[in-house]
Amino acid sequence: MGSLKEVKNRINSVKSTRQITSAMKMVASAKLHKAQSRIENMLPYQQKLNEILTNFLSTDATFESPYTEVRPVTRVAVVVFSSNSSLCGAFNANVVKKLGETLEEYKSLGKENILIYPIGKKVEQATKKLGYTSRGNYQGMAEKPSYVQAYELAGLLMQEFVEKQIDRVELIYHHFKSMGSQILTREEYLPIDLSKVETTAATEGSGKRGFQNDYIVEPSVGQLIADLLPKVLSQKLFTVLQDSNASEHAARTLAMQTATDNANELIQDLTKQYNKSRQQAITNELLDIIAGSLK
Repeated sequence: MGSLKEVKNRINSVKSTRQITSAMKMVASAKLHKAQSRIENMLPYQQKLNEILTNFLSTDATFESPYTEVRPVTRVAVVVFSSNSSLCGAFNANVVKKLGETLEEYKSLGKENILIYPIGKKVEQATKKLGYTSRGNYQGMAEKPSYVQAYELAGLLMQEFVEKQIDRVELIYHHFKSMGSQILTREEYLPIDLSKVETTAATEGSGKRGFQNDYIVEPSVGQLIADLLPKVLSQKLFTVLQDSNASEHAARTLAMQTATDNANELIQDLTKQYNKSRQQAITNELLDIIAGSLK
């Protein structure tokens, strides 16, 4: 059992740590609230866009789009979303692990044919450790999600796909489901799977009034669908960016809450230890006084 001074110093140290974790939890919680508001404001636009596209796809219109072309994969791009800072539990570790699994699957293509676009400092550092070169610096996007930056990145990916510089684009990110649940997701971004768009729109629009095909479309439905696809792809990337950002703040809030709770438990245990040591010291002093008086 440590001395009274050592135990007291440790109690003060844990209390200082608790103040830090408690403050970080409050900051993360405030950022999470803002991130949730941004997602809620964005969802109606995304749902309507998917709804329009889905209902046009349900017609007999024929169209051609380079974004739906499925071809043998000889070069792949992986866009990975993480945070810039730590102290958010296993958030970044899970992303890096999933990235490692993905790279292992494409190992036969060779490192030069695997392009990694890291959104966040942590995954950028992991990319270097894995022996790959990052395709640009996107740390600002992870810190403050921007539609303009997401639009530019989506445009770059679409251009490289159309020019056949890459044959597939995959996304790795955390989907924000709730405060206590962030689902690690890996999905195909290009070529776009229109059946998934239809399924998503059907799920989001369940219980809503049916779509009325009362549009007059110029020059044709097929051309409109082809023009809508880039907007859907740009919106998708921005949605994923918002998802990852909200998931990061939720994970950090939970991690700091857990750390604060652990600090409280440790303070209680150390306080008990301090009181026992103090009691023992007082008892020893009393025994010495009594023993001295009996001589």
